[in-house]
Amino acid sequence: MTQPENAAALKGKTGLMRLWNAFAYSRRGFVAAWQNEAAFRQEMLLLVVTLPLGFWLGKNGVERALLLGSVLLAPVVELLNSGLEAIVDKTTPELHELAGRAKDMGSAAVLLVLLLAAVVWGCVLLG
Repeated sequence: MTQPENAAALKGKTGLMRLWNAFAYSRRGFVAAWQNEAAFRQEMLLLVVTLPLGFWLGKNGVERALLLGSVLLAPVVELLNSGLEAIVDKTTPELHELAGRAKDMGSAAVLLVLLLAAVVWGCVLLG
């Protein structure tokens, strides 16, 4: 279960308890994505390879930020896409044109971010 039994009881939480709860929910999201989404695991592998490369190949802070930021966007958008797909599957288990369109658009967003990363890396590294 990803939501607390009594969600209303957590609405009033503030300060460190609210941050702790938010961290716990985020951790559960990462674990769920890792366990259920092959694309997320692939993008995390891509990060393991490209983050050190970005630090090493970037000549200054701006280049490093572009290299690292562009590849960090991929798992972020993948998490959003996976969340969208989960909601669509929960809401509409049967095939529906709008459900398919929503899933396809989420997939297109992931593709665009991966293309963006490739363009950024190409521009930075090829000068």
